[in-house]
Amino acid sequence: MLVTALMGSPRKGGNTEFFTQVALDELERQGISTQMIYLADKKIAPCKACYNCIENKACVIEDDFQEVFDALVASDGILLSTPVYHASMTPELKCVLDRAGFSGRWAANQMKEKGASYDWGGTVFSGKVAAPLAVARRAGQDFAYAQLCMWLAVNDFIIAGSTYWNIGMAGKGGAFDAAEDKEGISTIIHTAQNMAHTIKQLKK
Repeated sequence: MLVTALMGSPRKGGNTEFFTQVALDELERQGISTQMIYLADKKIAPCKACYNCIENKACVIEDDFQEVFDALVASDGILLSTPVYHASMTPELKCVLDRAGFSGRWAANQMKEKGASYDWGGTVFSGKVAAPLAVARRAGQDFAYAQLCMWLAVNDFIIAGSTYWNIGMAGKGGAFDAAEDKEGISTIIHTAQNMAHTIKQLKK
């Protein structure tokens, strides 16, 4: 059992990584293996909407996307983590999700003629367990969190909830102070517990 965290922050060692690691540590305590992919280390271009993935069953843009995509497909669970810049997820994470959405859908389906209706056969992510995480100094988390939830929902994930939304409050004046958000930490820990429980039930 494996959960992969897709860390969308362009900087390492920050508040978003802190909250993400809180979740991964709890998953490890629950007996789930984890890994973190730092998008700060990757070169991933935006989706071109070229639709070449329909015929090729893979994205044709040559960069670091495919290795990230393959890691997500191989995982039982995915944690999407982003700091919030102007009420949105980071461009780094958006690039990955746009391309993964296209690639994941067309790997499992065929394009139909215009006017024909679709009976979708799922995606490569169908039935995987996932959770979003958005971190901001004061506000903007809700919209970024909703962006992540909408991507997870349309790509057929099982979304793990908690006692509150997975949002972290940190970073006033650029400070690394995520450890002070005790309520946020508690919420994220419970989400990780729900992810672990769900994955184990699906694996029975």
